[in-house]
Amino acid sequence: MNIELKKPLAAIAYIFVFLCIQAMVSTAVLGFYLLILKKELSELDSVGMVVATGLFTIITIVLFAWLKWSPLSKKFIMTRRWDIILWSIIASLGAIIPSAYLQDLMPEWPESIQQQIDQLARTMLEVMNTTGGYAVICLLAPIAEEMVFRGAALKKLLEWQPERRWLMIFLSALLFALAHMNPAQFIHPLLIGLLLGWMYERTGSIIPGIIYHWANNTVAYLLARSYQDPDITVTQIFGDQFHVLMAVGFSLLIFIPAIYQLNLRMKKS
Repeated sequence: MNIELKKPLAAIAYIFVFLCIQAMVSTAVLGFYLLILKKELSELDSVGMVVATGLFTIITIVLFAWLKWSPLSKKFIMTRRWDIILWSIIASLGAIIPSAYLQDLMPEWPESIQQQIDQLARTMLEVMNTTGGYAVICLLAPIAEEMVFRGAALKKLLEWQPERRWLMIFLSALLFALAHMNPAQFIHPLLIGLLLGWMYERTGSIIPGIIYHWANNTVAYLLARSYQDPDITVTQIFGDQFHVLMAVGFSLLIFIPAIYQLNLRMKKS
């Protein structure tokens, strides 16, 4: 097989391995509940889900680092570009409300799919409400996902077609959104994936993406813990359409300057 053709296949293989680890760890934890603890499937509690998520992300991080699929480098840290870190956080905060509003504008799903979406949202809320939920969702998950989707998959795609960088970034973002397996939240990870891919391509490091990802997940975590409603919309949070549009406009006044500053400051480390 042509060496160049192996690169996009490797990118897909990395994501496949990522999903397989998730499935195997979840199955192992489920088997522990059914066979060792003698509990029913419905009794799989939030602690079990936190343990499964934590094990899955840790195994992913260790495996991708050990096999050097996502090479770890100190180059970006050694540059001490704290300004990029700061603007990454600001950009993340500015993008959350506009992205969530776009998600709210999406048409409703058929009832059978919506039930699965609602169950997934309730499960995620239970994880967030459990001790250790913040660690796995806001700390471990950003590291694991950035290593897989940017440090490994996007790296191979950019090596394959460097002259078509935006197409490669889009493909990695699309894979990132699909891997979340939640059609109701497809737009948000797709847009984040585009931005994270751009940040990785510009800096050659996953560190800015991890920081952005951490800030995004932390806000989602705080909102979930505050409202305790997995189905709440942006309009319900702000009360009416006028205040939603005001919030979107204010957020864009944060987001656009942050992207401008990142564009000025980011370069290959």
